Amino acid sequence: MSRMNPTPAQRQFDEGRLMNVLVAPIVSEKATMVGEKSNAVTFKVLQDATKPEIKAAVELMFKVEVQGVSVLNTKGKTKRFGKSVGRRDNVRKAYVTLKAGQELNLVGEGA
Repeated sequence: MSRMNPTPAQRQFDEGRLMNVLVAPIVSEKATMVGEKSNAVTFKVLQDATKPEIKAAVELMFKVEVQGVSVLNTKGKTKRFGKSVGRRDNVRKAYVTLKAGQELNLVGEGA
């Protein structure tokens, strides 16, 4: 019997892990431009997070429909602090594109 890859509907994820996949939203000038242009939201995610996990996490936490996920890894820069040399952490970013008509508001606007 050969193994087949499960479809996204058949794939089950651990809900506890999904709650930890999204580390933080990225709020920057570039992220805002991308969000306005293509209805996408940018998140900092775990280094070992996969695209299906990120999609499932966004759909679970924010109750929106995701069209697609693009992921990129940014290497940490080497920085000097006086005489000592340090290194920033590597960062994995996810650009989550939402389906038409879906909206995700990360900024809570109160009256």
